[in-house]
Amino acid sequence: MKDDSQSDTSSVLRLNIGGKKFWTTIDTMTHREPDSMLAAMFSGRHTLSQDPHKGYVFVDRDGTHFRHILNWLRDGVVPTLEEAEYTELLREAEYYQLLGLIDGIQDVLSKRKEDDELRTELTRTDIIKCIQSEKVRFRGVNLSGIDLSKLDLSFVDFSYACLKNVFFSRANLQCAKFRDVDAEGSIFHNANLRECEFTGANLRGALLAGACLQSANLQDACLVDCSFCEADLRSAHLQNADLINANLEGANLEGANLKGAKLNNANLKGANLQRAYMRHVDLRDTDLEGARLDGANLLGAIR
Repeated sequence: MKDDSQSDTSSVLRLNIGGKKFWTTIDTMTHREPDSMLAAMFSGRHTLSQDPHKGYVFVDRDGTHFRHILNWLRDGVVPTLEEAEYTELLREAEYYQLLGLIDGIQDVLSKRKEDDELRTELTRTDIIKCIQSEKVRFRGVNLSGIDLSKLDLSFVDFSYACLKNVFFSRANLQCAKFRDVDAEGSIFHNANLRECEFTGANLRGALLAGACLQSANLQDACLVDCSFCEADLRSAHLQNADLINANLEGANLEGANLKGAKLNNANLKGANLQRAYMRHVDLRDTDLEGARLDGANLLGAIR
């Protein structure tokens, strides 16, 4: 016998999936995947097994992942899960004939496989072997935590790589490319970074004390909480860089371009800012004690 309430697509629907209880609507079950088994079950054309006392429609399937199925039907978003869980959810999606969800899960798994292939684990020895050849590129590679100190890595392309907590101390990185890298917490102490490109890089909390960054490009980089103590940043490009809470005590920024940079709460004690271009720089709560500002362009700076 059909339940009359099932003819109302906005009506509340109570489900018991293998012992787990869910509330939804018939519209949710039928709208996104109209050709699925679920849509057919609640189209009103079929008699369903129902608890007469509590009004729950019973489906004899494991209910562990059914909430993900409901969220897919509501929002069309594939959940973020571990690979083993995706395998289980895929099995349920296939049972319920949810073709859109099946395609979505397969796309996610395919993307993860591609990312894993990019994140090949390399050792310091592997790196040394690689840099002995010409045109070295580590674009998109995961080098997290590796010790690359004191190596000659000049002109190497690290763009889009994961370089979290990498040790580059005293390394020669002249003209290396770090475009859009994630180098949070990395150590560049006393490294040669002259003319390097860090455009859009995440260097939050990195240590660059004593490093040579002369003419380096750090535009739009996240440099929050970085240490540039005594660093050489002459003629560096720091347009729109985020230097909030950065320590630039004693740094040489002569002729550097800091247009639009965020320097609030930064430490610039004793820094050389002669002839620096600092238009529209945010200097709120910045410590400029002893800083040299001769010839600096501060037009529009926020103080």
